[in-house]
Amino acid sequence: MDIPLEVLTHANIEQLPTITAQSPGAVIALPSEESFAVMCEAKGNPEPEFRWTKNGQEFDPSLDPLLRKEENSGTFVIPNNGNLTEYQGTYRCFAFNKLGTAVSQEIGFMVPKIPKFPKEGFDPFEVEEGQPFILKCDPPKGIPPLQIYWMTMYLQHIEQDDRVSMGLNGDLYFSHVEEKDSRRDYCCFAAFPKIRTIVQKSAMSVVVTTSTYGLDPPPAPAQITSQAVLVKGEDLRLECIAEGIPTPKVEWEKMGHGRPEKFRLENHGKVLVVPGDEQDVGGKYLCKAKNPLGEVVHYFTVTVEEPPEFLVEPQSQLSMIGADVVIKCSVSGSPQPITTWSVNGVPLQANRKIFDDTIIIQNGQPSDSAVYQCEASNKHGKILTNANIMIMNLYPIILTSDGQEYSAVEDQGVMMHCKVFSSPPSTIFWSKDDSSELVTGPRFTVHDNGSLEIHTIEKGDTGQYTCLAKNLEGTSAVDAMLYVKDPTKIVAPPQDQSILIGTDAQLSCLVEFDESFRGDFELLWQKDDEEISPNNTDRYFLEEGVLHIVNVSHRDQGEYRCVARTPVDSDVASARLIVLGDVPLFVQSVKLRWIPGEDHNSSITEFVIEFEENKWQPGSWRDLQRVPGNHNSAVLDLHGHVGYRFRVYAVNAVGAGPPSKPTERYLTPPAAPDKNPENIKIEGHLPHEMDINWEPLSPIEHNGPGLEYKVSYRRQDVEDEWKEHTVKRHSFVVRNTPTFVPYEIKIQAKNHQGWGPEPKMVTGYSGEDCEFFVSKIPVFRVADVQKRSISLAWTPPLEPNGILTGYLLEYQLSMYPYSVRAAFGRLYRCKHLIRCRDEKAKASQSHRASLSTGLASVHTGISSQGWFIGLMSAIALLTLVVLIACFVNRNKGGKYSVKEKEDLHPDVESQGINDDTFCEYSDNDEKPLKGSQHSLSGGLKAEDSGDSLVDYGDDDAQFNEDGSFIGEYAAKKEKRASAEIKATAQTPA
Repeated sequence: MDIPLEVLTHANIEQLPTITAQSPGAVIALPSEESFAVMCEAKGNPEPEFRWTKNGQEFDPSLDPLLRKEENSGTFVIPNNGNLTEYQGTYRCFAFNKLGTAVSQEIGFMVPKIPKFPKEGFDPFEVEEGQPFILKCDPPKGIPPLQIYWMTMYLQHIEQDDRVSMGLNGDLYFSHVEEKDSRRDYCCFAAFPKIRTIVQKSAMSVVVTTSTYGLDPPPAPAQITSQAVLVKGEDLRLECIAEGIPTPKVEWEKMGHGRPEKFRLENHGKVLVVPGDEQDVGGKYLCKAKNPLGEVVHYFTVTVEEPPEFLVEPQSQLSMIGADVVIKCSVSGSPQPITTWSVNGVPLQANRKIFDDTIIIQNGQPSDSAVYQCEASNKHGKILTNANIMIMNLYPIILTSDGQEYSAVEDQGVMMHCKVFSSPPSTIFWSKDDSSELVTGPRFTVHDNGSLEIHTIEKGDTGQYTCLAKNLEGTSAVDAMLYVKDPTKIVAPPQDQSILIGTDAQLSCLVEFDESFRGDFELLWQKDDEEISPNNTDRYFLEEGVLHIVNVSHRDQGEYRCVARTPVDSDVASARLIVLGDVPLFVQSVKLRWIPGEDHNSSITEFVIEFEENKWQPGSWRDLQRVPGNHNSAVLDLHGHVGYRFRVYAVNAVGAGPPSKPTERYLTPPAAPDKNPENIKIEGHLPHEMDINWEPLSPIEHNGPGLEYKVSYRRQDVEDEWKEHTVKRHSFVVRNTPTFVPYEIKIQAKNHQGWGPEPKMVTGYSGEDCEFFVSKIPVFRVADVQKRSISLAWTPPLEPNGILTGYLLEYQLSMYPYSVRAAFGRLYRCKHLIRCRDEKAKASQSHRASLSTGLASVHTGISSQGWFIGLMSAIALLTLVVLIACFVNRNKGGKYSVKEKEDLHPDVESQGINDDTFCEYSDNDEKPLKGSQHSLSGGLKAEDSGDSLVDYGDDDAQFNEDGSFIGEYAAKKEKRASAEIKATAQTPA
């Protein structure tokens, strides 16, 4: 119980001591500090005195000449003179006067020692390759927090990963060692930031011996369950480090819950961290380590404990003599805290009745007045609180001043105060104008603290009110005066105005208020919720309730508010001012000017103008324009239907400076779109359809509401009318189109204000159709013949029915023993491919058309070649031998069938290969010629080409844009002959 100072001024009342300040639970003597204060301050009446204990024994700081003691205080100061160890211990302060004793919390004074690793040498650790290994750190104890690092002698960090990592205890774990782990300078460093100290352990050497090792699953742990105790409020940190080859991966789970809602993984997934503010941290957790050869699990049972905490803290009390006093101290904690009671710092005697967590003082007397201490402790901490119990009788002392005046206006409320201190508590009564009748009724409320509240005041409530406080020891009274005032009212509010730019504006605000507030009345003006200070500017001034605005500009436009205020009430009225002039508020472009700032000895290279608009991305500043550093103005083109603000910042060789203050907001009127969509794409995904897509205008480019797109299209290859459709989306599908024909397309934007500019025209094709074959190649000819190569040329098909993707050239080799011209002829076929998308099949297909020709007619110049003459001579000789053999056989009576003769000597004419049929279109290009080979290799399918153009041609063989091949089978060495092979119905090239 804290007796108010006002009571002490009214009566000399004694008061129990109360501790007002003390040192925290621990004072650490850091080497960098000059001194260390052990604090204890208290108040009471009479003034408290102080005594100390150290480690439970009496300790008098005044007897030690090295300690500094402060006057009228329990605080003493320990100087940092190098002899601090003797002061280390646990201190407790006792503040006492003749009424009782207050006790402080325990204060620990800690003198940290410089932590050191023991001096020791280590023999090299020999580890067989593939085996798990642990390098111990065993850091020395010191003031937390402790930070551990593994580094080399050259202060380079040891690289850590999922195979090599540091555990929570500071040891370095190897899931399995590798040859690269061999080194002589593994060093463990322990850092203690609070004492600014880092210590190093002697270097350790690891030698990895090479061996042949296989893959190992993670071994089962020695025990599969661990117990973990977590103090409430701290982060849970569980660690799971596994060995094995390959390095095991670690997974975490909370049994029955999956993963916790809030968690994070550290140390390559080996450490699970659950924040301390997470609910239900306790429970059973599973850690699973696995590699391709197997897996093992480990369980953690987490128990959450907590230090003592007051559920119900003992309260100081002022009680009347003879009453029962109840003091309750309820504490929680895990393990369950042990609670002890003390009176004036002395353990409670048996004459006090204790029921569980409650002390009851029956028939309390002044001698029972004391300071009661409740202390609770478990292994996680200790708490203590003091409760001042005063048992005395005291007449009512009214702390509210006598003669207080209150003012209020009709229909409002008022609160009149009557603060009382007494024992036992007083009963409070209110009366009016010396009447014996009490103030009662639905408009009057007497609160527990003695205050009288009057709701909905009336004129008749004016008068003198009396507060009477009464208890067994006596009565006290004070008076208060209430005045009911006239309300404050704006009778002539300001009116909305439209004023010409450059002229003066007047906004009037006439107010009626109670004359008694003449000296306290205020009339304030605000513009757009910001107060106007007329005395701080030459553009505004007040005169008899009228606000004058001199030389009006566009920045003066806005909402003006008149605020009339007295000490008890206020009234508000507002009006809108619109500025008219040559420069409209609604603009489509602006000229921005600025005054360059300091360049700080580096010339400004450019100014960047930024804008912010309040419709689509409010609050986001974006670049609008850049101008050279020697300019101080720029004309800005703006979009319609947007509210703009602008700012400028400068750039020099050092960097960008801060932006200027933003301008006022300028609104642009709606306008027709000033651009059309871009990136128009025309695609034919399905036969007889054409998909048109485009990049839509950004929201700020709409220039106004109601944006739409007009799609116009017509065929390009025929006389056709424009067809038009208006859509709101940014795509359109034209249906029932012919196959793969060109179209002209235009996209134009429009909104409620009108059409955008005339759009550009683009060309695209409708969809391809897989049901149509490409037409015949009009011309296919032999361009050049070499000793070991031949050049072919052709023209594209007249109707490709799609996009040509390439040509396939095939040939067949056939022998004609009875035809010199066809003896070494090759049949060439040229296929051109079209690309066809089948949406149902979800794959690409190719349709082919073939054209066949031969080289049998290519004979010009061959008869003059030496090899050809020799070959013909050999054939003639062979024919003569065959005739002689036949003649001999016939003379012997030998016979053979006509069929065998036909098979042996096939008729060239029967095979359809003659000068009149070369290069004709073949309906079935898969038919092989009789007596000819199907391909160069018997293993090749008849439908496939046995050769490739790339195989025979130069590396730079290529196709023209129209699809014709412009390479050759081989590099030209010597031009021999040229012949043109024409079809029956030939079209000139």
